[in-house]
Amino acid sequence: MDALDLLQWPAMAVTIAAAWLVAGNSDKGRRTGFWLYLLSNVLWIAWGVHSQSYALVVLQFALAAMNIRGERKTAQKEGRAA
Repeated sequence: MDALDLLQWPAMAVTIAAAWLVAGNSDKGRRTGFWLYLLSNVLWIAWGVHSQSYALVVLQFALAAMNIRGERKTAQKEGRAA
């Protein structure tokens, strides 16, 4: 087992932390969760490419795009720059 095989564990931990923060009541926490989700997407993509899990890689790109879309829509509603 090499270092990239172990990458799935921090990716999982970051994803769980992001979900926790996004589900909270704090605006700052939700924004932090958004960035953590993007970090988790990068980690999962790296692990997916290494492990040849290409469906996971495509999924992570799709989830990142949906998160970015959601952040932009939220920013528009709040009248702030995304």
